Amino acid sequence: MIRHFLLCLLFCAGNALAQNPISPMGVYIADPTSRVNPDGRLYIYGSLDTSPKYYCSKDYHVLSSDDLCHWTLHRNSFSWNETLYAPDMMYHNGQYHLYFDTPNGNEYVAVADAPTGPWRNAVQIEGPRQIDPNIFIDDDGQAYYFWGQFAAKGARMNPDLKTLDLSSMRDSIVTEAEHGFHEGSYVIRRGKYYYFIYADISRNGRPTCLGYSMATSPLGPYEYKGIIIDNAGCDPETWNNHGSVVQFGKQWYVLYHRSTHGCNTMRKACIEPIRFNENGTIDEVEMTSQGAAGPLDAFQTIDAARACRMQGHLRIRLMADNKEREELGAIRAGDAAVWKYIDFERGARSVTLRAQAPQGATVTLHADTPDGPQLGTVDISPQEGWQECQTHIKKIKGEHALWLIFQSATDNLPDADIMNLDWFRFGK
Repeated sequence: MIRHFLLCLLFCAGNALAQNPISPMGVYIADPTSRVNPDGRLYIYGSLDTSPKYYCSKDYHVLSSDDLCHWTLHRNSFSWNETLYAPDMMYHNGQYHLYFDTPNGNEYVAVADAPTGPWRNAVQIEGPRQIDPNIFIDDDGQAYYFWGQFAAKGARMNPDLKTLDLSSMRDSIVTEAEHGFHEGSYVIRRGKYYYFIYADISRNGRPTCLGYSMATSPLGPYEYKGIIIDNAGCDPETWNNHGSVVQFGKQWYVLYHRSTHGCNTMRKACIEPIRFNENGTIDEVEMTSQGAAGPLDAFQTIDAARACRMQGHLRIRLMADNKEREELGAIRAGDAAVWKYIDFERGARSVTLRAQAPQGATVTLHADTPDGPQLGTVDISPQEGWQECQTHIKKIKGEHALWLIFQSATDNLPDADIMNLDWFRFGK
């Protein structure tokens, strides 16, 4: 595992920052397209979710970083008079081109002189009428445009990067039946192979995966190869995934999103390193809390909202009394959550939780798996407000996944929310 993180560890030496989600607390950026722009920074362009009742909004924010540890949020990069679905962006010949689409199926392009806008002169692209535009420029300078739902379409672009050569248009480049394609086209080239990356519905009956197919030409034919990442389990109601693959420095990464709030429509961008095999295929990776950096520091405060997988009713959501922070909330008896991975260094002997449990609760800590070695149990006394609870634990050293299992302090609350969790940290 460590070899995957050498680049970011070099950048972030001595830094305890966690990486996932990379969307800041209270900001829900989904469908992340990733581009390394001429200034050397990695930029994330995505949808902006603002409601648990519907997808997206009429605005885009942009995230950028020069080390994948510190992220800058560029607010209100672009606004439109209709809902904005998943975008893409491409720098070409001194200008930045923003490609976006709306619920009625129209797709547009606008231009700017900077990677975060302001975007201007938006024009509709003739030909496509669906969702999720993606642009790819091959090594010979030829640009291609991809879009679609259930079956991906593609065509060569004219040199203006605003119009398509409709005579080159191909339908069903990848399909749901043959490739698991649901939506979210994203094409890259690495060596002689072209990779078509997309929301893959083949595993769970829902497009929770990012899958990929490979070809030796940008318009195919493509052969299905597998799954890069699956976000199933990030939230009890997760529905889809959507993302991209990018090289930053010498390392390749997958960008994807995870659901929050116990709904389909409040999603947050995340990042994981990936590895290409000698034959060009990509190994599937798991969701983690550490993302592009090394394991979280056990002795620094770890936000509960960094949980990467959950079991039960619980979900990540905004705090009721602090809209700038998120909690692990709506926790019920028997629920569980995991943080991957945490570095306990030479040994931790105590833990402190900040929690809220009006009727009282207990939290049991396990290393590695839900039924792995038990480290200890934290008793949370009945109290309306937030409280910090500390207890000694069995000494743990090295890097481990941390599972928390939640139980009620009474037996009469089987289907009720029993507690919320803000953060935890360990002591030596």
